[in-house]
Amino acid sequence: MSSRFLISATTSGSGKTTLTLGLLRALRKRGLSTQPFKCGPDYIDIKYHDLASGNKSVNLDLFLASESHVKTIFAKYAHDKDVCVTEGVMGLFDGYDRMQGSSASVARLTGQPVILVINAKSMAYSAAALLYGFKNFYKDINIAGVIFNFVASESHYSFLKDACTDVGLEALGYMPKNAEVEIPSRHLGLNIDEQFVFDEFADKVAGLVEKHINIDRLLEITQAKPLEYMKESGRDTNKALNVAVAFDEAFNFVYQENISALGEKYNVHFFSPLRDRYLPDADLIYLPGGYPELYLLELSGNKQMLAAMKDFADRGGNIWAECGGMMYLCESIVDKEGMKYPVVGIFPQEATMQNMKLKLGYRAFKYAGLNVKGHEFHYSRIENDGKLSSEATIYTAKGVATDTGLLRYKNVLAGYTHIYWGEFDLIDLFG
Repeated sequence: MSSRFLISATTSGSGKTTLTLGLLRALRKRGLSTQPFKCGPDYIDIKYHDLASGNKSVNLDLFLASESHVKTIFAKYAHDKDVCVTEGVMGLFDGYDRMQGSSASVARLTGQPVILVINAKSMAYSAAALLYGFKNFYKDINIAGVIFNFVASESHYSFLKDACTDVGLEALGYMPKNAEVEIPSRHLGLNIDEQFVFDEFADKVAGLVEKHINIDRLLEITQAKPLEYMKESGRDTNKALNVAVAFDEAFNFVYQENISALGEKYNVHFFSPLRDRYLPDADLIYLPGGYPELYLLELSGNKQMLAAMKDFADRGGNIWAECGGMMYLCESIVDKEGMKYPVVGIFPQEATMQNMKLKLGYRAFKYAGLNVKGHEFHYSRIENDGKLSSEATIYTAKGVATDTGLLRYKNVLAGYTHIYWGEFDLIDLFG
């Protein structure tokens, strides 16, 4: 038997990410093989799941992928693990269209019981009404237990336990108010500054989890039979084709299953635009998103890599670049202070971090006969001189056309959309 559960919350900001990281580290300290998952398209939280658990976290997203695919990849990564911990997205029932794509939908599909996190900062017995609503709103999921966050004292927790008892839900413990375990935010959520000592943070949260939450009971009430996993068919291998993936401090926003899908079919090599002077032998280059704006001096100063990338593109090499990767292929990137840094120069446009404004949401478009889905989340913008036009119209989850573009130069495709290709072959985008 193993344990599987989904940690969700009534709202965003309830502390489910901090709790998840502490629980993952606590389970790891017990010697349990723990597989983390993340509902939705987030590529920051999963990086911290990796560090907390020691295993690669995997996105479960019902907009980006079909139900059958999500079930398959859940089984693929969960079937041989002692514990599976899925972190939800936003509130339990918040989806891209009502409940579609919500944490509740993922819990139903994968058969995971829900552990509900409640922000109890300004709440006592009134939690009963909230809990009653969440328990009874959607009968196709099982809320197995409740954890309260931002609890002031044991006395405060006693009122919250009474609320659980009267609603018929089990209180599994609480997390106390503690400013030392609040995650600083930047851009997409978690802070990734070098000064942010993750292991120290994770151990500190794990200590609070071990002290205030009944982990043994949590594992007991979420036990389930091991999952059966059958590998998806239809992927022919071609190990003669080499895929080079940029991966370093500047470029690292990747979906694990994207890399897995490439690795199942092709030879995958990783390289660093920050440090490497030359490209590896490649038939296709993947430039993921990340934080190139934090490393502009190094990226702009690596003239050999910039020239190698430009030469690869000019010779007709295949490149897929998204968000930060697309910015890297512009003529220049301007930082928040207005300093301009020349980069690869494939596209005659400038990316700027000045006057930052958040742009986010699911995206979908058709290209090369493929239905492509992804997610957009950035603060930068492109200043275009009008020479470039989009190769496709890109839509929101509700079918509304956006001004987000898909750029092409020879066999280079680029845009702000982080796409998911777990269900198709990335090379097919290039015809």
